[in-house]
Parts: sequence; structure tokens; C-alpha cells
Amino acid sequence: MKFLLYVSYDYGFPIARPLQEEILKRGYKVAWFVEIEESKRKLLPTEVLLNTVEEVLEFKPDAVLAASNEVPHFFPGIKVQLFHGFSVNKRSKEKGHFRIRGFFDLYCTQGPSTTETFKELANKHKHFKVVETGWSKVDVLFPIEEKKEKHKPTIFFASTFTERLSLAHNNEVFNELETIIKSENWNWIINLHPKMSSEIVKKFQKLDTYQNVTYIPFLENLEPLKRADVMLTDTSSIITEFIIQKKPVITFRNNLPKDCFVNVLNAKEIKESIEYALTYPKELTNKIESFVLKEHPYFDGKSSERVISAVEAFISNNDQTQLKSKPYNLIRKFKMMKKMDYFKF
Repeated sequence: MKFLLYVSYDYGFPIARPLQEEILKRGYKVAWFVEIEESKRKLLPTEVLLNTVEEVLEFKPDAVLAASNEVPHFFPGIKVQLFHGFSVNKRSKEKGHFRIRGFFDLYCTQGPSTTETFKELANKHKHFKVVETGWSKVDVLFPIEEKKEKHKPTIFFASTFTERLSLAHNNEVFNELETIIKSENWNWIINLHPKMSSEIVKKFQKLDTYQNVTYIPFLENLEPLKRADVMLTDTSSIITEFIIQKKPVITFRNNLPKDCFVNVLNAKEIKESIEYALTYPKELTNKIESFVLKEHPYFDGKSSERVISAVEAFISNNDQTQLKSKPYNLIRKFKMMKKMDYFKF
């Protein structure tokens, strides 16, 4: 069996690499197609890159695994949606996580909260199948490691790039953050969204000059989340990536805060909220556990195995023949052909 890992942006690498490991473990062939030229440099010497549509057609994959919203319809093989993040209600259901664009045959969902909706949509549209597998990107977080009782706390700071939702764009937050960094005996890991404006990035990079701050320009994987005790963020999909470790998250003006978040509205509340979260209060941890069971109830680090098994089953059972034809999607398909400079039918 042959697999193609399709990556549109750099955030696709930590989603696809655990899958590559599982594919190779099963003795299958795997190759990559990376949209952005500069991103191709992130591939390792041992990883196989296909540079053109013609090379993909020659490789003839049985399945294309995509951490993207869209995928070239003219690539061979079934198209599998992996998702590039958790649903965090940044947009309406029709325009956000649950938008059906008509490119995929199989959706590998992360947990009950998304599986239920996608199964409803599958029953409605009837041109794709849904299997709950967990998310390959978070395999690295498990099993959860126990922290020593007495250790220097680590806070993970993350921010989305959407300005109206971003705490990184808030000057009061930045000033308060710098004050806390100077005054408290806490370690900090700072990571901003890859699409964050360069001006904001430069501002936060300067905090790396403090001895207790580590600035990470890009998360190659989620390993740094394992080192943190608490997260401080806004309305970012990384919330779920962190909280599934059953660790507290402080959100700043989250647009739809859950009862398992410690949501603050003013910058001056941040320090007190961190102090509270670091105690891991029982009432809060119980709410976190309930939330996690709905979002990603898999703590074995084997979601990649489940994804590849789901693809194997889909192909061996010939599930595609039981699905309706996908919508014509002429405009989207033309845009994809134009992007790939490929107009053969």
C-alpha cells in the first residue's frame, strides 16, 4: 500500500510525521507533497519528496492523508481529512471546523464532540465516511509523565494570530507578562501562531533575553507542552492540545469560554489566575477531565495507529463504492488546478 502525506503549511509536519512512522512500521511506502517551496526544507534527508503532480501520478498513492482544508482532487487514492487543529469556535459551524468542502472520502475525527457532528453531516451528504481515531499530532504527549512534587513551575504562553482574539496584540497583557516574568520564580515557554505579524513576533522575541524565558518560533512537535504545568492563551486551538494532558489553561477574553478554563478579562488578573491554576484545584481538574473525555478521550499515544487502520479498513472493505459521488465543486476544483498549474482531465 502507498501513502501520500499532503502538507499545505508547516503546521502539517507534526501531524503527518507520527503517521509516517506508523506507515513505515507496517511495511508500506510513503512520500510527501509539500505546497510551499520554503517548507520543503523541513523535510529530512530520509523522507521522500514528490515535487510535481506528474510525480504524484506516477507514485499512484492508495491514500492521500491531508492536514489541510482542501486536497487536489486529481491526485490518485482516497482522500483522508486529518485536521490541522481542534475546533475552538473561531467561526460559525458552516465556515469553521465542520465545513464540508467536498474533497474527502474519509474523516478521521479527534473525539466525540466532533465525531457526532461529522456523522450527522455524513448521513446528510452521504459522500464520505467518518471514523473516530484520535489525533496523530498529540501522540507525543502520551503517556502523561508525572511531575515531581517540588519543581519550578513552567508556564506555556501561546496566542492566535487573529487580532480581535489575540492576547499577544494586547499591550496591557504584554506589560503585565513582562512584570510577572521579572518578579516570579517561574519558567516560561513562549510560542506564537506561525501566521502572527512580524511586528508582534519581534516584540515577544525580546523576552527571550530573560533567563527564565524560552521563545520557540515554531513547534516542530508538542514535546514542549509536556514540560509546562499551566498554559496562558486566548482563543487558540492549542488550548485543547494542552488541556488533554489534564492540565489547567488560563484564557484571556476567550470568545466562548468553557467552564474548565480559567478565563480572565483584565491583564491584572493574570498573575492571580496562574497562582490558582498551579494548585490544580479539584473542582477545576474534575471539569477538565469531563471536557477532555469529549474532545480527545485517548491517552495511549496510538491515534496514528488508529488512523492507518481506518484507512486500511476503508480500502480493503471497498467503502468508497458505498458512497455517493462527491459534488462537482467546479469553482474549487478549478482553483486547485490553477494552484497546481495542472489542467489535464
